[in-house]
Amino acid sequence: MSSSRAVTPRRGVRAFFLAVLWLACSASIRAQTPSPENPIDAATTGQRPRIGLVLSGGGARGAAHVGVLKVLEEMRVPIDAIAGTSMGAVVGGLYASGLSARDIEKLMRSADWQEAFRGWPAREDLALRRKQEDETFLVKFPLGLRGGHVVLPKGLIQGQKLTETLRRLTLPVARITRFDQLPTRFRAVATDLENGAAVIMDSGDLTSAMRASVSAPGVFAPFERDGRALVDGGLVDNVPVDIARAMGVDILIVVDVGFPLLRLKQLSSAPLISNQMLAILIQRSSQAQLATLTPQDVLIQPPLGSMSSFDFGAVSKALATGEVAARARGGQLASLAVSAPEMQRYAQRREALRQSPPVIDFVRVDPESQAYIPHAAQNLFKDLEGKPLDADAAQNAVRAIYGRGSLDMLDYRVIGADDRYGLALDARPTWHGPDYMRFGLSLQDDLQGGSTYNAAVRFVVSDITRNAGEWVTDLQIGNASQASTELFLPLAQFSGWFVMPHLATRSRDIDVVQHQDVRAEYRVGTFDYGLDFGRQFGNWGEMRTGVSREEGHYRLKVGDPNDPNVPDLSHDPFDTTNYFVRFTYDQLDDINFPHRGQRAILQWSGVRNTSGPAQASDQLTLNYTGARTLGRNTFVLSASGGETMQANVTDINLLFPLGGFFNLSGLRADSITGPNFGIARLIYYRQIGRGGPGWLDVPTYLGASLEAGDVWQTRGEASFRNTRKDASIFIGMDTLLGPLYLASGFDEHGHQAFYLFLGRSF
Repeated sequence: MSSSRAVTPRRGVRAFFLAVLWLACSASIRAQTPSPENPIDAATTGQRPRIGLVLSGGGARGAAHVGVLKVLEEMRVPIDAIAGTSMGAVVGGLYASGLSARDIEKLMRSADWQEAFRGWPAREDLALRRKQEDETFLVKFPLGLRGGHVVLPKGLIQGQKLTETLRRLTLPVARITRFDQLPTRFRAVATDLENGAAVIMDSGDLTSAMRASVSAPGVFAPFERDGRALVDGGLVDNVPVDIARAMGVDILIVVDVGFPLLRLKQLSSAPLISNQMLAILIQRSSQAQLATLTPQDVLIQPPLGSMSSFDFGAVSKALATGEVAARARGGQLASLAVSAPEMQRYAQRREALRQSPPVIDFVRVDPESQAYIPHAAQNLFKDLEGKPLDADAAQNAVRAIYGRGSLDMLDYRVIGADDRYGLALDARPTWHGPDYMRFGLSLQDDLQGGSTYNAAVRFVVSDITRNAGEWVTDLQIGNASQASTELFLPLAQFSGWFVMPHLATRSRDIDVVQHQDVRAEYRVGTFDYGLDFGRQFGNWGEMRTGVSREEGHYRLKVGDPNDPNVPDLSHDPFDTTNYFVRFTYDQLDDINFPHRGQRAILQWSGVRNTSGPAQASDQLTLNYTGARTLGRNTFVLSASGGETMQANVTDINLLFPLGGFFNLSGLRADSITGPNFGIARLIYYRQIGRGGPGWLDVPTYLGASLEAGDVWQTRGEASFRNTRKDASIFIGMDTLLGPLYLASGFDEHGHQAFYLFLGRSF
């Protein structure tokens, strides 16, 4: 008994001290649990809550995410994990790769970013042959031919340029294949197109995860990743709060830039109604996610109003709106801030995980892509082996292959481990290939009864030889009609050397004009066949020579054959042998409304062995166009000139015409002719509007031109003082059918002309 009584007090004392210790620990734990009333001060406790960032989808509206990130960095709010959908996945993935908010802002304000969302590859990336095709076949919508059927695209934008941009930016983390090991932990959301399931990407290739998440159906083609066709994650989880919460964070900062609903009066078409239905479904999913937020979470909803998801020209506005919205939550965000030294250590830890690109030991082609990347093309990447990965060199190799136009996508990614790394090449054949057709359309109306029109179609049968040969057939009707065919036969793939046999039958109208009045109109018909030989230099230049035999005749369509001012050409056919040597340099970014680059063509043409009304001649011509853009303002300098070395040339087939829009705009089209000519143009235009993505993109311009030029009988007559001075003002639109102008032209003598013009103008 006494022993038992002696032990009891000691046990009571021990229990008392244990209770006090438990209460102290509980108080400490409560003090360290973040809440709106009791935030952690990392500077005093050494600990802080783990913060997750949720970035919603929203297309171009997603630029507001960058504005929010800028404010978070300024306020010293570190981010421990990011979950993003669609454009939120792109911005979030770039930030997770270690880029700062200002780095991403600089990218989004650049022309490269807007170019990344165009449907067709940038012109400077195309092979020269595809650039030449753009000169006549201006309709931006090609159609595929497969098994005798027309094939339509899976999306307006194939996404090659966007993939290239994201690939370059994420190379410093290319070795990392688990997204938990990135400078900031990351998750991206996509939708499986086959079964509608949400796909949460937490490993693999970072660039492909971002690309898959942003592939809005109907706009971007579905993106293939790990054997699945993936589209925009906004269809299943546009505000992925649940995914961020599952990453073990304590507090969420949620940025919602989602799709606004249109009012009834705005729902004026079937596409708008369809988009509204999709927006309703996305909003319901988003509201369900936002309902799970707690009082300690921070919700930021930038007031972007009716800004279009496709308006990538309004990036600056969205960025600023994101900043303003984040600052409006400054009180909540300030409670999550850390000290300046801690924020500096946070930034240094992120930067330390970004490494120099690895040395590339080997290059391989994914098995599914073997059929689309020929062996000669693979050799372009061999120069990368044994060296640190050079993004520029890799990109040049990609563009040399992609620019041929036979692929929708060509990408590379870093593979390997344990200090042995390589490149894996992945390709997807073009949706319309290998065979396709393109269209051309031109129309000119002076609004005074004079008009011309032409419509053309080109059929391309690709890869008819192992060296990527092509068989091309053109058909055209209108004021200039033709049926032609050619075989473009590279002598070795990527060597540049080629031969091209060709034949064609053509007919065109030639006006005989005197004092701006049409006195007669001839129809000249020809049949020619010949052979060209040359070499292409990369995608920027070509030297070509050729010989052809041409037979033809004239037919008087309009006019009095007894008029002494009308040459009598209808009595004899003609027959000539034609030679030419031509050098082409082409680095112009756009053939319709150029913004940068230069293009020049220098050619000598010789006509020999003539019969009938044809005459022997030697002619030298030069055409030059250069463009430079400052903001929305573009200046184009263009000049053309031609010289006939023989005197007394009267063959109207050899005379150079001037007159018409941008070609002495105050005069009737082709109203003055001569054996020598020259014209210089200074054109200015300002972009005043922009439409949607890809082929829906319709930039609009307001501009003017100054022109000086003339035709002369002899070379000695040519001088600047001996020229006509003209000008024009115009509104132009870069439509999917080609450039469309509404213009008025003037000359120094008071002549005025009006134009409704569709097609190339200079």
